[in-house]
Amino acid sequence: MRGIDVSYHNGDIDWQSIKNAGIEFVMVRSSYGLRSKDSRFAEYVAGAKAAGLKVGAYHYSYALSVEDAIQEAANCKEAIESTGVALDLPVFFDMEDGDGYKERNDFAFDPEEITAMCKAFIDNIGLDCGVYASYSWLTDYIDWRSLGCAVWNAQWGNNDDIKGYMWQFTDSLEIEGREFDGNILYE
Repeated sequence: MRGIDVSYHNGDIDWQSIKNAGIEFVMVRSSYGLRSKDSRFAEYVAGAKAAGLKVGAYHYSYALSVEDAIQEAANCKEAIESTGVALDLPVFFDMEDGDGYKERNDFAFDPEEITAMCKAFIDNIGLDCGVYASYSWLTDYIDWRSLGCAVWNAQWGNNDDIKGYMWQFTDSLEIEGREFDGNILYE
């Protein structure tokens, strides 16, 4: 199945155009960090569902410890439950450091601790959950095999090494003149 992932950064979205372009699912950022919610999560979920798309969610992590990851799981669950809509696809925990926050806060980047943080989030959210990460994070920092969960692999280009549940293959999928992250869901 072809899909996209979005957050409030994507602005207004014409969900029917997305559906008409052959997109079948969307992953919507629900939350980030210890307490922050994506301001367009409920709107995007409702719009995507109304267009007939399957919907999942993701949480961008700023956790620096296992305790933070547990609190982030509660934040994510609250954001999802606040919509009153059941998700069709899992929730994914994005543990990367895309904006350098962890590095700026002297995070150790210890693979055992990072894997423990992923496990704590998954074990405490109480929802179907997996991990999202780039290929390098999945090979260098997260022992994804030990987690026994769905894996959403961001690897632009070849995807032969890690065939997970879902693959983010590009950050420039053009739909109606706009660019989205493009994903393939293997069901």
